[in-house]
Amino acid sequence: MTTPPEQDRPETAAERRARLARVFGDVLPETTQDERDPGVRRDDDSDPGDEWLRSQVPPHHGG
Repeated sequence: MTTPPEQDRPETAAERRARLARVFGDVLPETTQDERDPGVRRDDDSDPGDEWLRSQVPPHHGG
């Protein structure tokens, strides 16, 4: 029995990320919030639920 060519060499990091994204979906961002500039928002970061939650914070909680 022969092995497929993909198994002859180690998997690269990009191939591993692509394989995991195919299996589990791409649910995690590339960077976390603490790694980004606080004033910069990216389109893929926006979540309507987060926006709603922020609007519900009382003023005395620093909202």
